[in-house]
Amino acid sequence: MLNELFSIGPFTVYGYGLMIAVGVLAAYFTGEYRAKKYGYDPDQVFYFVIFCVLGGYLGSKLLYIMTDLKSIIENPWLVLDLADGWVVYGGILGGILTAVIYARIKKLDFLAYFDLLIPSVALAQGFGRIGCFLAGCCYGRETHSPIGIAFHNSSYAPNGVALIPTQLISSGLNFLHFFVLIWLAKRKKADGQIGAMYLILYSIGRFVLEYYRGDLLRGSVGRFSTSQFISIFTAAGGIILFAVCSRRGSISSDGRGTSAKKQGGDGNSQKR
Repeated sequence: MLNELFSIGPFTVYGYGLMIAVGVLAAYFTGEYRAKKYGYDPDQVFYFVIFCVLGGYLGSKLLYIMTDLKSIIENPWLVLDLADGWVVYGGILGGILTAVIYARIKKLDFLAYFDLLIPSVALAQGFGRIGCFLAGCCYGRETHSPIGIAFHNSSYAPNGVALIPTQLISSGLNFLHFFVLIWLAKRKKADGQIGAMYLILYSIGRFVLEYYRGDLLRGSVGRFSTSQFISIFTAAGGIILFAVCSRRGSISSDGRGTSAKKQGGDGNSQKR
């Protein structure tokens, strides 16, 4: 749509980069607010965000290299391109792995902070997909339906053709995902359940939405796109994590005679 928003001298503000920045800031301030509300250390939120953004970037680039190795071999400088070559699933998995490592180093309860901060990830993704729409990447299939949107100066999407606005649909789903996770967080019975629900819900939504994407040159595994293939495993991982955490929470409740529910949702694991 309009990726180059405005310029100040030689400096140009791009819609994609701006929305990524807005998403990261929204994730940080939301996470910090919830940390203070539920008794976690807000300083740790800052470090989690910084390291997870870096880990997410590396994970995103790594998966991009794996799915488009031919282009990387032809032009290795693509790896350093901040405006292109991002694979969301790589960013998610890279960010989670970084969070696990940081939590172990600092001796923090990873699952507790995972639950605290994962809704903010969904919020950041909502803004990020608006950036995709402005840039024209991650576009949908050609359509003759009333919802079709045509790009006219995109470097990524076919121009002058009505396409399904998968970026805006994804953005709306991510914002909805954020509110659903916030609602569930107030009702969780064990640490790890909200992180598990993020993996399950995101995987299902992404799997379905992939059928409407038009940029499927991103790679495939058999009949599935790369993202659909990964979604199968992340959804399964989320289900297993939810079951394991729920069982541990039940055993813990029986052992101390007080259910996690009585301790108030997110507040059942403070300052770990």
